[in-house]
Amino acid sequence: MRISPRGFLLLCRITLATIILNVATGAAVRLSDSGLGCPDWPTCAHRRLTPPLSLHPVIEFGNRVVVFALVVSCAATYVASFLRRPSPRRDLRWLSGGLILGVLGEAVLGAVVVYTKLNAYVVMTHFMIGIALLSVSVLLVLRADHGPGRGTLVVARRILITSRVYLVLLALALVAGTATTGAGPHAGGRGSKRVPVALADMSRIHAETVLVTGFVLLALLWMLWKSDAPSRIQSSGRILLGAMVVQGVMGYTQYFTQLPAVLVGFHVVGAVVVWSTALWFHHGLCDHLAEQTTGADQTKGTMLDVAVPEEEASVVGSP
Repeated sequence: MRISPRGFLLLCRITLATIILNVATGAAVRLSDSGLGCPDWPTCAHRRLTPPLSLHPVIEFGNRVVVFALVVSCAATYVASFLRRPSPRRDLRWLSGGLILGVLGEAVLGAVVVYTKLNAYVVMTHFMIGIALLSVSVLLVLRADHGPGRGTLVVARRILITSRVYLVLLALALVAGTATTGAGPHAGGRGSKRVPVALADMSRIHAETVLVTGFVLLALLWMLWKSDAPSRIQSSGRILLGAMVVQGVMGYTQYFTQLPAVLVGFHVVGAVVVWSTALWFHHGLCDHLAEQTTGADQTKGTMLDVAVPEEEASVVGSP
């Protein structure tokens, strides 16, 4: 059995969608105070695997079902990385292996979250590992969509460096946002340990970090405009700016409306969207050649083995 580049890309996209769903359902668990809806792990309660038909256990168990689907999806992607043809890709195998490590880390920390009764620091770590898993998955999707190699940088070196600085600042903003949630009222369950910092102070730190990150992005867009960078890069930069503006508006709105759970949930999903878009933008600072296929590869295959014509493959960079 073999998997074509297009079939492998499809599996990678399914895995990415499952990871995003995992983050969204995890946020729902916390914001609905369902963190201890299933007080045991891997069973829900004592020796019972399935939850009782009440709100909190069902929400918590639903997240566990998504995690199971994520494990299966990551395992399938890893196996498919070895079956991918026409040419082996070590970079895709390493990234697929990273998915396995990330999902195992998520599963272990999920158990620790339960047995520490939703300790805020463990919950924060759990979320950030989820973001790391998301990062690997986004990069895997982007790389699987073009040929191997680091690509050709199509912008000035200073723009690449500024983009890296932006990513570092954005990561710090994510950490600060996670700590802000840890200091706020949404602990995930009654009596859970909170971050011992005033919510107003933690929110200020988060907001200031986001503002600095936004200014760096504006400077980056100005540099792209002044250097007459390719239009596709400038367009992706504007999309990233738009995502950050929407996320910022949601952040201030939720704070001044006393942190309604639904809006906080949208803000968490928005963080995933902004981070994924930032990785996509950074990746696009280089051009790559399309995946090469042979005539034999275009005529033979399994259900997933659909040849990718060179003219249909997208060109996405990887700095």
